[in-house]
Amino acid sequence: MPAAPEAALAPYACHPDHSRGRRFAQAPAPTRTEFQRDRDRIVHSTGFRRLVYKTQVFLNHEGDLFRTRLTHSLEVAQLGRSMARSLALNEDLVEAIALAHDLGHTPFGHAGQDALNACMQPFGGFEHNLQSLRVVDSLEERYPEFDGLNLSFETREGILKHCSATNAQALEQLEPGGVGRRFLDRTQPSLEAQLCNLADEIAYNAHDIDDGVRSGLITLAQLQQVPLVDDFRRQILTEFPTLGDRSQGRRLLYETIRRMLSAQVYDVMAASGQALQQAAPADVAAVRHLPALIGFSSSMAERSQQLKSFLLRHLYRHPQVMATTGLAQQVVQELFAFYQAQPTEMAEGFAARSAALAGTPEEATARARVVADYIAGMTDRFATREHERLSGRRLLP
Repeated sequence: MPAAPEAALAPYACHPDHSRGRRFAQAPAPTRTEFQRDRDRIVHSTGFRRLVYKTQVFLNHEGDLFRTRLTHSLEVAQLGRSMARSLALNEDLVEAIALAHDLGHTPFGHAGQDALNACMQPFGGFEHNLQSLRVVDSLEERYPEFDGLNLSFETREGILKHCSATNAQALEQLEPGGVGRRFLDRTQPSLEAQLCNLADEIAYNAHDIDDGVRSGLITLAQLQQVPLVDDFRRQILTEFPTLGDRSQGRRLLYETIRRMLSAQVYDVMAASGQALQQAAPADVAAVRHLPALIGFSSSMAERSQQLKSFLLRHLYRHPQVMATTGLAQQVVQELFAFYQAQPTEMAEGFAARSAALAGTPEEATARARVVADYIAGMTDRFATREHERLSGRRLLP
């Protein structure tokens, strides 16, 4: 089914013709809307290509079929577009946000993020959502007129899913009334941004089950503890008893996940549609001053939380995962120390940025941020190779 034409959008959807614009004014594209243009810039960016070698849960060397940040982002985009179409929201904006939301993630998944945040604590910390905004606002170097990708306000707002008050204040100083403002005013983002947040959660819960079972760290038998999963498993075995055979385990798992995904998507559509009907926001501005309108029903929210708790206990904190992520954190921490002591070991552009900061009032903090930018942009395998080059030790395969 083709995307809904702009005229079919709900009044509370983000319309590209009413965008708050770009930081640097540009003439409209002749054949694309503003949000389609954003999506295309993201897909062609260096940061997007790097996502194929950035970890979701399992590191790249642990298997070829586990999700990466790239495949995760594509799955979020697919789920988001499906739900946006049903709710008459802007599919192109949802897709752009989904494809860009993890551009600022470090190598080695959340382990790398936690390690870099710890290193950066004396210098303001590290937030991967804010780093994604830094990537599209300044770190991409593609255009002669400006740094970054010069995306529309609505896409940038959706990328910045979370933001501390301190960082929001810093953004507000640089861009009054910009993407940091809502965190200070405690208002909502667009419905498209809200929807992308939920699509992200639905996607990673589903694919972490798949990857967890594929890895052998969790089993279908263990997942019987989780009603959201086991209800569908039992339903499928009633319809297809032969899938109970051990040799059919993959089919049983895939069909269970497929039905679980569908149930969550339809629940979001129904619950959000009802909330929108009751609130009846007149436009995008009205949405910002209402409670969040995109979400699960209360029963599905509870079942989703049970699944997340299970994955936390049995997958993310599994001893094998913890051992590997401990080594990954060591790689990030030692790289940070190396580059802090010897900034000339970074790539030429980052080394030049660091050298240019000598003697400035915020030299130490600004130089640390350059190091964080450099490490955050690394893929798993590049970070591993760099660590081996600088330390003479190989901590990860």
